[in-house]
Amino acid sequence: MENNIEVEKSKVFIIVEIIEYIPNAVVIKTIIKKTTGNVTAVSFDSGENLTEKTLPFDTFIQIIEGRAEILIDGNSQTLETGQAIIIPAHSKNVIKANERFKMISTIIKSGYE
Repeated sequence: MENNIEVEKSKVFIIVEIIEYIPNAVVIKTIIKKTTGNVTAVSFDSGENLTEKTLPFDTFIQIIEGRAEILIDGNSQTLETGQAIIIPAHSKNVIKANERFKMISTIIKSGYE
């Protein structure tokens, strides 16, 4: 489920409150979307996953609520609230919700030309 309405600029917001949990779903809300990259808030209900993917860009993941399991090239890492990781470009990765959590994903597309 994706909500592509960007967050209003120059207005203060509480990051964990801009996205809600929906039962049996992964919800994606765009914060900023540009040709050079994007920032999204994502909520995962318990038991949900993002399918394995490989992106040609580095991806910065920060957990803002709960705990997530992130597999990068088959190596599992558990991240808790406040922790972050960079998924390297061209790495196979899967994001799993063994319990519900929220995260911020930042993809920077420039610098790879």
